[in-house]
Amino acid sequence: MLAKVLSCAVVGLDGELVDVEVDITRSQLPATTVVGLPDTAVQESRERVRSAIRNSGLSWPNGSKVTISLAPADLRKEGPAYDLPIATGILLASGQVVADVEDAVFIGELGLTGEVRPVRGLLPMVMLAAARGMKRAFVPEQNAPEAALVDAMAIYPVTSLASLASHLLAAVPIDAYHREPSAGQPEPPANVTDFADIVGQEHVKRALEVAAAGGHNIVLKGPPGSGKTLLARAVPSILPPLTTAEAMEVTRIYSVAGLLPSNTGLITNRPFRAPHHTISNAGLVGGGSIPRPGEITLAHRGVLFLDELLEFDPRVLEMLRQPIEDKTVTISRARQAVTFPASFILCGSFNPCPCGYAGDPERECVCPPQLISRYQRRLSGPLMDRIDLFVDVPRVPFEKLSGLSGGEKSEAVRERVARARQVQSGRFDGSPGHTNAEMTPPQVRDFAQRQLADGAGDVLKLAVERLNLSARAFHRLLKVARTIADLADSDGIETPHMAEAIQYRARIE
Repeated sequence: MLAKVLSCAVVGLDGELVDVEVDITRSQLPATTVVGLPDTAVQESRERVRSAIRNSGLSWPNGSKVTISLAPADLRKEGPAYDLPIATGILLASGQVVADVEDAVFIGELGLTGEVRPVRGLLPMVMLAAARGMKRAFVPEQNAPEAALVDAMAIYPVTSLASLASHLLAAVPIDAYHREPSAGQPEPPANVTDFADIVGQEHVKRALEVAAAGGHNIVLKGPPGSGKTLLARAVPSILPPLTTAEAMEVTRIYSVAGLLPSNTGLITNRPFRAPHHTISNAGLVGGGSIPRPGEITLAHRGVLFLDELLEFDPRVLEMLRQPIEDKTVTISRARQAVTFPASFILCGSFNPCPCGYAGDPERECVCPPQLISRYQRRLSGPLMDRIDLFVDVPRVPFEKLSGLSGGEKSEAVRERVARARQVQSGRFDGSPGHTNAEMTPPQVRDFAQRQLADGAGDVLKLAVERLNLSARAFHRLLKVARTIADLADSDGIETPHMAEAIQYRARIE
C-alpha cells in the first residue's frame, strides 16, 4: 500500500515542502529503504521509527519491504524532523490508521519510546506550509509556542506517537494550541546594565545614544579598566523593543540556528552577541557544508559586540566589510547558495596598544612607537571607513568614581532613541531602510544633504578637505548628522549637529 504525508525542510532561513511517500509491499527479503538524498540522521530514522512504533503499542509491517521516498529527490534532507512524518506514513500505508491528511504537515523527532522531541527550524517550516495552503500542523509540544506564531495554521502539540495515532483515529483528539495574547510592550532585558550605574563617561554615553538611534557602527578606544566593555554591554538597555516584523525575523533566525529555547514563542528583545576573539570565519559570518547562520546573522536587528577588537584575526575582521555595507551575507556552496540577513550595530572596543596605556596621563606606556603603529593597523582602512563613530574612553577620575549620584537612566535615553527611530520609520515608509545607517545614496541626498543649513554645509566641506574623507565616509558623516538632528527633533541639519558628527570621525593614529 502507498501513503503520502507532507513535511518540511529548511534551506537557509526558508522552508521547503517535502513529500514523504511510504510504499509497503510483501517481500521474502524484508528491508527498509530511505531514498531522496537523506543525510545520516535521516537514514538512522529507520531504527528510531521502528522502535517508536513498536513501543507505542502499534505494529511494524514485518515481512514487508518498506520504501520511504523524500521528494524532491534533489534537495538534501538533514536532521531528525522527518521521524514523525515517516512514522505517520507507515501507519497510514499499513492500514493501522485511516485519516485524511492532505491539508496537514507533520514535523518532529521520535524517541525510541515514541515520545516526540523538539526540532530546530520549525517556524520557517510552518510559515511555508501556511503559505502553501496547509491548514494543520502536527508539531512537538515544546515547539508549539513557536509554531503558533503563524496565525493561519491550526497547531496540534504532539507528545507521543501513540497520542497522534489516537487523534487521527478520532479516539482521543489532541486540543489545538492557542497562543497567549501579548501583554503590551515587552520589558527590556533584566540582566542588562543601566546607564545610571555607569559612573562618568557622559560623552561616550552620548555617542552610544547616537549609534543606537541611527543604527550606526561604533568603536570605543581606551585603556584597560576605563569601562569600555561595561558601556557596550549597556547598549541593549537603550534600544527600543523589536517591532512585530523584526521579532518574527529574529525568531526565525534563532529557530533555524537551534538557539530558541523550548516552549518559547516570539523573541521580543534585541539580540546582543559577543563572540570571543578566537572565532573562525564560519563562526562569524556563517558557513558549513550545509550553510548555517553565524554571529553576524544572530545579531540581526541587534548588537554585535567585538571586545578586544584588535585581537581578532585580521582576516576574520575583513569578512565584515561586505555584510556591514550590504546588510546581508551570501554563502555559496557547491550544492546551493543561501543569503542570510545581517543588519546589526557593530560595537567594538580595544586598547590603544598591546600594554593598553598609550596616551594615558596616569600610567606610562612601555610599547615602542613602531609596535603601537603596527598594532593599530590591524584594523584596516577599508573597515575603518565603514565605522561611523570613533570614541575615546579615558580613565575615570577618582572624584567621579567615589561619587554616589548616578547618571541618567537608560529608560530616559531609550525614549529618545525610540522617538528618533519613529521619525526614521516615517521618513522611510515604503522603502527598505529602517534606520539612518541603512539610507541609500539617493536617500542621503534627499533626507540629509538637501537638509543642510548653510553653516553646516561649510563645516562639512572643511571636514572633507582636512580629514581627506572618502565618498563612503562623506555619506556616513551625513547619516550620523541626520541622526543627531533627529534626536534634537530638528527637520534640518544645523551646524552643531554637523560639528558633533565630525568629532566622531576621529581616526586611529
